[in-house]
Amino acid sequence: MTRAAVISVILEDPHEAQGAFNQIVSDHNHLLWGRMGIPVDGGRTALISLTVVGSPDEINSLTGRLGTLSNVSVKTAIAARAFEASDPHKAT
Repeated sequence: MTRAAVISVILEDPHEAQGAFNQIVSDHNHLLWGRMGIPVDGGRTALISLTVVGSPDEINSLTGRLGTLSNVSVKTAIAARAFEASDPHKAT
């Protein structure tokens, strides 16, 4: 069962959490369809939006790992409707 989701992440101290954050996202790159990051507060805070597609277990694994990081807040919205998805990393 495949679902689309948007994961909102706030890094309160990007310089401290950025390396671990990027590693976790890289470990789950097969789910990633889009990423947008915006620095605010003079770079002391980063707002990041991840668009992902995968099973609820895969999405929850990613958000769970991100939620273990210090000074990181994570919220996720998962679509109620399941669908068949093609691999975004393959050319069509």
